[in-house]
Amino acid sequence: MPNEEDTGGLPEGPFDGAQTFHGHFRAALGAAAASNWREIVLSDPDFGDWPLGERAVVDALQAWSAAGRGLVLLAQRFDLFERHHARFVQWRKYWSHIVDCRACNGPGLPEVPSALWTPTWCIHRIDIERARGFCGHDAQRRRAVRERIDECLRHAKPAFPVTTLGL
Repeated sequence: MPNEEDTGGLPEGPFDGAQTFHGHFRAALGAAAASNWREIVLSDPDFGDWPLGERAVVDALQAWSAAGRGLVLLAQRFDLFERHHARFVQWRKYWSHIVDCRACNGPGLPEVPSALWTPTWCIHRIDIERARGFCGHDAQRRRAVRERIDECLRHAKPAFPVTTLGL
């Protein structure tokens, strides 16, 4: 297994536990601007246990944000965001032009994977309850995660609007 110096400082290999998952997620977003990632996909059934509301996460997203970049959020539902990720919701209001939120839910539709995907690195929670999975640069694993995400995106609809229009 390569060490972190060989992989741009990002972790490689299996992980176990919520704290480790959160640490790897923070490290990835911290590296996003320096790595010049043009696209980031965040995918989870509901993002309930992700650290998206943390100041450091929003600061990292702010540093990454620029013209020509895109963030896709894929979920089964977005109802937890307002309560659990208020800082992220505020940040998104200013950057809605680069954030695309999609919902894939309904009978017979594929299960939304729990993952952060980029063109060069990904983290995938295979067991969401125990926060177990893998992360790294391995092209075959990244491709498999992207295929699952793309299958969900084929069935997904726009969701989680920035503003709610009322009559």
